[in-house]
Amino acid sequence: MYKNEFDNALRQNKTFNAYMFFGQSTFLIENYTSMVVSNHGSSDEVEKVYFDDYNFKYCFDKLRQSSLFSSNNILVIKTEKKLPKKEVSALIEACNTNPDSVVIFACIGDADFRTMSGCFTAKTNSVSIRMFAPNAYEASKILEVEAVKLGLRYDTTALNHLFFMHRQDLTLTVNDLKKLSILDEQISSKVIDQHCFGIGGVSIEDFLHNLLQGLDISEDINSLLEEGINEIYLLNQITAFVQQMFMISSYTRIHGVANAKEILGYVPPKAIWDKKAKLAIAIKPQHFLKMFEYLNNLELELKSNKIQDQNIYLQSCFIKFSVLFR
Repeated sequence: MYKNEFDNALRQNKTFNAYMFFGQSTFLIENYTSMVVSNHGSSDEVEKVYFDDYNFKYCFDKLRQSSLFSSNNILVIKTEKKLPKKEVSALIEACNTNPDSVVIFACIGDADFRTMSGCFTAKTNSVSIRMFAPNAYEASKILEVEAVKLGLRYDTTALNHLFFMHRQDLTLTVNDLKKLSILDEQISSKVIDQHCFGIGGVSIEDFLHNLLQGLDISEDINSLLEEGINEIYLLNQITAFVQQMFMISSYTRIHGVANAKEILGYVPPKAIWDKKAKLAIAIKPQHFLKMFEYLNNLELELKSNKIQDQNIYLQSCFIKFSVLFR
């Protein structure tokens, strides 16, 4: 099941005996886990088993037996490792046997959790939800919701400024919004610059601009990958950035001026937008199709071929990309 389907189920107040959240967005996985927990009971009715603390027998026994102290028996299992299908199926069945029990699997990271998701079926009143990373527009709307929850006085540009400062990481951005909520003032980009600090030594936004401008990006790639950015994630960021450039370029050539709200659905910080608009119009229109083909072929190659050192291979491909479309 995808997020929009699950959202429809939530709006209809439908509940399940077992849930599994997995995918590319740690923020959404953790956010929806908390949401489901609150739908089923209070915080004192929840037990959390995280990572290496997972023990199948303990979890199975807990779900089979009702709690002596509360009416609901909610177990949250957070894991970075794929769990055996036999154990997952047994835990789901335990929740079907004991109507007081609910189990929620929050699957974090890049492991292939798809085999686990096959255990969740309508027959057992269980559901697995795959969470894709929100695009910039969706992330902007999520941040506005979080800002309202925190009672912040803010402008949208400031939220986007913080989001880009944190390399489009929703978890870090929301954590900083919580810190900013203690301030009794309007949250502006200036306030964010005074109180918040971005992560890493290299801005991914600067890297993307340098790449498309044909500048030397060898040191930037090294730094980004050494800081732990996944190769496929970085490739997807480049593809998304090229798509934005194409949208800005096409709109500008048709209408004469770039309109951020109409093109992206949100308004980025002015300095970031001006830089993007200038770069987009400088790219030759005939280059965009070739860029997309190059990036799509590279992603297919990384996912389907056994490349011994993806890091080094990716660096050489990005340098080639930068030269080809200079």
